Amino acid sequence: MHKIETLISAEKLNERIEELGKQISEEYSDKKEVHLICVLKGGVMFMVDLSKKITNIPVSMDFMAVSSYGNESSSSGVVKIIKDLDESIEGKDVIIVEDIIDSGRTLNYLINILKDRNPNSIKICTLLDKPDRRVIDVQVDYTGFVIPDEFVLGYGLDYMQKYRNLPYIGVMKV
Repeated sequence: MHKIETLISAEKLNERIEELGKQISEEYSDKKEVHLICVLKGGVMFMVDLSKKITNIPVSMDFMAVSSYGNESSSSGVVKIIKDLDESIEGKDVIIVEDIIDSGRTLNYLINILKDRNPNSIKICTLLDKPDRRVIDVQVDYTGFVIPDEFVLGYGLDYMQKYRNLPYIGVMKV
């Protein structure tokens, strides 16, 4: 078992997700629907909790699995789609829901693919932003927390497929 120090508590996560849900609800109040696209696997817990905080507008969801990590702790730079969307996003107001943005490579690749599918709009919502690691500049519309350049896990984020179930964001200490 690894020693894990809490970086962001479950309470702080819940508070910030509620704030993001309120902000999205207000900004999309004139739309007929918002379509959330979760980037698997890390973004699942965040998207589910975020969707429950979006009020006064119907929410639809879809999932993509995109990888540039494999079993490594840093991006390989090679992006591949493991699971594509089940439905068309043409004409939809889309929010890509990410667990974490660091280099920006994966998200940049994903945005370019999705733009070609003719959505009405695309915005980005990330739980965690690691700007010190940015290689490609991507515009993030909704950010939960800006964090330091540390390897984080919990609340959907993993280390070799473990620790996703932690209710907080932690940093593994050796």
